[in-house]
Amino acid sequence: MSEKEMSVYDHIGELRKRVILVAVVFLVTTVAGLFFAEPIIRYLQQADRAKDLTMNAFRLTDPIKIYFQFSFVIGCVLTAPLALYQLWAFISPGLYERERKVTLGYIPLSLFLFLAGVAFSYFVLLPYVLNFSASLAENLNVTQVIGINEYFDFLIKLTLPFGLLFQLPVIIMFLTRLGIVTPTFLSKFRRYAYFILLVLAGIISPPDVISQIIVMIPLVILYEISIIISRSAHKKVLEARQLEEMQEDQEKAL
Repeated sequence: MSEKEMSVYDHIGELRKRVILVAVVFLVTTVAGLFFAEPIIRYLQQADRAKDLTMNAFRLTDPIKIYFQFSFVIGCVLTAPLALYQLWAFISPGLYERERKVTLGYIPLSLFLFLAGVAFSYFVLLPYVLNFSASLAENLNVTQVIGINEYFDFLIKLTLPFGLLFQLPVIIMFLTRLGIVTPTFLSKFRRYAYFILLVLAGIISPPDVISQIIVMIPLVILYEISIIISRSAHKKVLEARQLEEMQEDQEKAL
């Protein structure tokens, strides 16, 4: 049965198989993450950003929660490449041949941008936040008692969203390839996009102006890069479709 002859139920069945495969791999990698969670937690505790902090467990279940939380995150990160590939494999039959090859390259690019976002938040934003918090506590004559659960929960909530936000160029490039957005639309939408990014910066960053500016700058740069990428992707889409149409016309003529 060809792709064009597949019914809705066939597509649903195929999607179901792919989702089950991703779920099974996620379960396996999460279990495997139980063996890597402890050394990762120890490394983060001994890193320069946290080695001077005395972490406390305010509940008996705090160490267990952190342990399994890191195992879950490890499972998500290790499963992400497979999940992206399965998504590509599911939608690729609806793309032109040249588009399939190009969109397949989105997977390593997406992983690189995710790691770049996590690295930015951990190495740039986190030290500033910790120093700002310690300075404010000292000015207010407050002794900080840091809970291990609160620290790592804050660390995860700070870093992972940046990994997702740094996917913006890939998302824009993908939507452009599908014809959902155009460079003209992105340019006209710029002022509204900046406002949305400002709101996101306020949500994921600490409530001070400097932190929000630190967060906002890379997001604006990513959006502008996304517009440039969209122009290139849009041009390639038009060229690919023209080439496919020419080939179809030649086949019909024969």
